[in-house]
Amino acid sequence: MSDYTPIDCGLHSEYELAIMQHNNLRLSWQDIDGQTHLETVTPTDLLVRQHEEFLVVRNQNQQICELRLDRILSATVLR
Repeated sequence: MSDYTPIDCGLHSEYELAIMQHNNLRLSWQDIDGQTHLETVTPTDLLVRQHEEFLVVRNQNQQICELRLDRILSATVLR
């Protein structure tokens, strides 16, 4: 059983809009080990796997990462 906690629908919509408008995001999140990260990323997709939601992003090194939505601590849209 997953410990995933669904996020607010309004926040989910903000991620969708950033993807559609090709806006970068300044994200802070915790990885699975509890390490906090702060990066500017390009969101490319949202996906669901085993009842958990993820934001797919490309970082500044062009690496693709999947961030579980309930581990994102803050997000700022960069225009």
